[in-house]
Amino acid sequence: MRMWTRAVPAALGALALTLALGSCNDTDSGKSGKGSGSGSGSGSSDDKTTYRLGEASPPQESTMQATKDSTFTVTPTKVRTGTEADMAESGLDLAELPGPKVPVYVWTTLTHKSGKPMPVGDMDGDLVVRTDQDDRTKALLVLMGDATWPDCPAPDTEKELSEGQSAEICTTFLITRGEKAAAVELTQGFYNEPLEWPVKG
Repeated sequence: MRMWTRAVPAALGALALTLALGSCNDTDSGKSGKGSGSGSGSGSSDDKTTYRLGEASPPQESTMQATKDSTFTVTPTKVRTGTEADMAESGLDLAELPGPKVPVYVWTTLTHKSGKPMPVGDMDGDLVVRTDQDDRTKALLVLMGDATWPDCPAPDTEKELSEGQSAEICTTFLITRGEKAAAVELTQGFYNEPLEWPVKG
């Protein structure tokens, strides 16, 4: 998750952008104004699209010009829904959010497989949380100020991974209060079905 932050008076609260993809299976990639952000995957040799948490995706191809021949895998490992108290203590300006929200924390392992080194922030941009109401949302983007979450520190998005290296990160998503996280998805561009990791419980 790439987070843009700059100092503002604490009383103003942090301003955030949440991008809801809706229930129309819109799999448009991209965040932070960077195009598709990470892989519109090279796909796999079969048609498998559903994985267990802890199971790696097929190699994804970077769509960044500087690393266009690089590949990496994405492995969501754990999903936990936060509380209203987490929201209240996050530092976000809750009045600016579209309705009552709760955070969903997703822990992911990113592994560089081949090609030029890639920043962590270019490898997680296509992750989506789908709820039991079929709403989809991309990761929280903090525009100004800071947001803090218990046990889910903001990742170092500028850290570069070379071939064979991995990074474990935690990413925060906001969903409508009362809904439940049903799956983590990895979008595959406009024409391919997203990969998904169902959330049990």
